Amino acid sequence: MGENISTRVAYGRSLEEFGGRQDIYVFDADLKSCTMTQYFADRYPERFFNIGIAEANMVDIAAGFATCGATALVHTFAMFAAGRVYDQVRNSVAYPGLNVKIIGSHAGLTVGEDGATHQCIEDISLMRTIPGMTVIVPCDANETRMATRAILDMKGPCYLRTGRCALECVTDTFENYHFEVGKGIQLVDGADVSIIACGLMVQEALKAERILRKEGISARIIDMHTIKPIDKEIIQKAAKETGAIVTAEEHNIIGGLGSAVSEVVVSDENVPVEMVGVKDVFGHSASPQILLQKYGLTPEDIASAARRVVRRKK
Repeated sequence: MGENISTRVAYGRSLEEFGGRQDIYVFDADLKSCTMTQYFADRYPERFFNIGIAEANMVDIAAGFATCGATALVHTFAMFAAGRVYDQVRNSVAYPGLNVKIIGSHAGLTVGEDGATHQCIEDISLMRTIPGMTVIVPCDANETRMATRAILDMKGPCYLRTGRCALECVTDTFENYHFEVGKGIQLVDGADVSIIACGLMVQEALKAERILRKEGISARIIDMHTIKPIDKEIIQKAAKETGAIVTAEEHNIIGGLGSAVSEVVVSDENVPVEMVGVKDVFGHSASPQILLQKYGLTPEDIASAARRVVRRKK
């Protein structure tokens, strides 16, 4: 796409683009102008259902459609998609292994002024602990388009996390970029430290790499768009070749990307790891940029973590 738009808008446009298959059914909890399913609804109204503010019912209805061969996609804010309907996602979708995709929009701190009640920083953790659940966190419009196409083609339950604010499109500028579920992407090579990021923190990590380069620190940047199944091979290679890892996520450091990467590291190449993310606290109402600064999710924070972990390695 190449546009600097939010991943939720990119998702909505991509769903419309790839939604021509007759087995695709879309369900929304009365938020189509926010989740951006309005694009699909306008083009394919016969396969779009507004269930209303009844998220649990929505998931169960989608599961019913999936038992009849549908590729069913449910949409609401991440706070509700991962929290309010956890029971239904676990027992009605994942336990029987149904082909239902859970799309959680407005995730993370950058929901901004909506405040702590709507800033879902636990969803990656909740979803990745469910057996058989694929978890994907795209970083920009181009990657979101690729992820949307991929989840429509794959079978089984999946959680796709999208955000509210516009993001710089970066993945289409790398010649080596290739999206595949379960495979991280090395965007920049480096020898001193590996920075593994997901979502909007990929852009922040690329900025941090430029800061570190000026200081003589060579940072490898890995876009880990799939949190589950995690790409063990790329993590093990990074740990072995750089000897130090920083993870960066717009999520609680407990249970998210940092935890997933650390689980791989301690089982093989046991190297120092620093986690950049929300430090087990709730957010509050403010602009996205102020929140990223307050909670330590800026390029400078990533660069500081890289310096610390390089010192630990030495």
